[in-house]
Amino acid sequence: MINFSEKALKEIARNIAKYPADQKQSAVMAALTVAQDEFGWISPEVLQEVAQILEMPPIWVQEVATFYNMYNNKPVGKFKITVCTNLPCELSGGLKAARYIQEKLGISFNETTPCGTFTLKEGECMGACADAPVALINDKKMCSWMSNEKIDAMLDELKASASMQTGHTA
Repeated sequence: MINFSEKALKEIARNIAKYPADQKQSAVMAALTVAQDEFGWISPEVLQEVAQILEMPPIWVQEVATFYNMYNNKPVGKFKITVCTNLPCELSGGLKAARYIQEKLGISFNETTPCGTFTLKEGECMGACADAPVALINDKKMCSWMSNEKIDAMLDELKASASMQTGHTA
């Protein structure tokens, strides 16, 4: 059984309160976001717990968790880098940026570095075509105009952050 922290349960309850009492399931995306922030990914056990909290069938929660690519349905690295490769971004160098990241990290899409620091994902439109190529870090921080130099700086910053938190070099 999964045990959410008190803070996470309060956040889920806050989101549920935004909807009429008989429509708790409307908070499913918010609850999944809280769950992913808490556990790093949406495991089958987490999915079951969210379904129980929202009083909805687990399959409905699973449908949401597998439809949207911001939910991790398997463990990911400390930093999930999602690069937009839709046509507008690709025309502005999205795939080139992704290949550069792959080369720098030694991984392909949907892989995690052996140290567990980075996971690379291919993303759908992020609504920032004018800023292409773009990357999204942990579904929260948008990085725009990702030249090789900016990618190097981003990776160095993330590695330093990981090192400071663990005391090891990434």
